[in-house]
Amino acid sequence: MRTLTAALCALVLFATGAQAQTVKDFLALVTKKWTTPFEPFQLIGNIYYVGTDGIAVYIIKTSQGLILMDTALPQSTGMIKDNIAKLGFKLGDIKYILNTHAHFDHTGGFAEIKQETGAQLVAGERDKPLLEGGYYPGDEKNADLGFPPVKVDRAVRDGDKVTLGDTTLTAHATPGHSPGCTSWEMTVKDGNQDREVLFFCSGTVALNRLVGNPTYGGIVDDYRSTFAKAKAMKIDVLLGPHPEVYGMQQKCAQMKDGAPNPFVKSGELATYAAGLEQDFDKQFAKQTAALQKSN
Repeated sequence: MRTLTAALCALVLFATGAQAQTVKDFLALVTKKWTTPFEPFQLIGNIYYVGTDGIAVYIIKTSQGLILMDTALPQSTGMIKDNIAKLGFKLGDIKYILNTHAHFDHTGGFAEIKQETGAQLVAGERDKPLLEGGYYPGDEKNADLGFPPVKVDRAVRDGDKVTLGDTTLTAHATPGHSPGCTSWEMTVKDGNQDREVLFFCSGTVALNRLVGNPTYGGIVDDYRSTFAKAKAMKIDVLLGPHPEVYGMQQKCAQMKDGAPNPFVKSGELATYAAGLEQDFDKQFAKQTAALQKSN
């Protein structure tokens, strides 16, 4: 996690022109982990992990088919499909593909899987042009951040719902990391108890520009509204787009038959969001200082 965080911080400096860090340098640091296999497993209730060691991808089993949450880099699409098969699921049973945010490391397999399954792609309204253009906002011509464009079948806003069989997910607009960043909430059965699960979109600054020529207009206010919303939510299980968001590997290793599910951790979202907010404030101050120094 520290290596990834350091890389992200370095890339923030690149975004403000503060050092000669390139996107290629960043990708060289993280691609190995992002493409390392991880054995798929049942995470909680009807939610299964089918991602890599560094990028989270989920399958949700319903009474009328499967829902796929995000993908990974394009080169990992075959691995994700194999993981789905290892769990005994059929790729053709995927009816919906949901996206948390339109960044290359979570969208790389959408076009291929959508074509093979005929599934409907659902994403945040403000991320629709990014997905259909295959680009990063504010850096549209950077091929290193691009991904295969894909048609969005349904664009959602805050409070919209997606239902398949016995499972309903509610969209929560949590912009900042991307304009249409969408967190998805659902209820699962954990033994005889109901648990509220949130697939949190993201709240890191990453390579976003916050000042001067921001990645997109209103980005700072978006981040601040997302932190406030996340800290107020009552969630039992925090999931995210990268395993380190919620300590996936460590919790997976702690799973034992008959024992409480380690992924149930009330209050974890609020703590995580507070940390994100602190990091955001630091990056905002750094970018502001860098901008003032360059003027």
